[in-house]
Amino acid sequence: MKPILATLILFASAHALPVWAAEARAGKGSVEAGKEKSLACQACHGQDGAAKIDPQYPRLAGQYADYLSRALHEYRSGARKNPIMAGFATTLSDQDINDLAAFYASLPVTLADLSKPVVAHE
Repeated sequence: MKPILATLILFASAHALPVWAAEARAGKGSVEAGKEKSLACQACHGQDGAAKIDPQYPRLAGQYADYLSRALHEYRSGARKNPIMAGFATTLSDQDINDLAAFYASLPVTLADLSKPVVAHE
């Protein structure tokens, strides 16, 4: 009986883990609100946050919400320097930042093979 119970617990936790992990990465923001607010971000970071447009832009998909939130707060305050990001971040409220961080944290991580040259999409 114990092996069956252990198997059931393992099976249930394996299926709940992806949901729990996505919720934990989302943080304090709203994924849906972040998706709506991400239009300007998509110009450089892509619709899926995977930065397939130009390899110089970082991938946002799957990053931790607290990391994304901190980065946006630092761009907004000027502690992190980037003229393009500063221009966008200065217009964001704390809730906008939380929502964007939640949205990008909820997206699946896209891994890249760094041994191959990255080609920007035209």
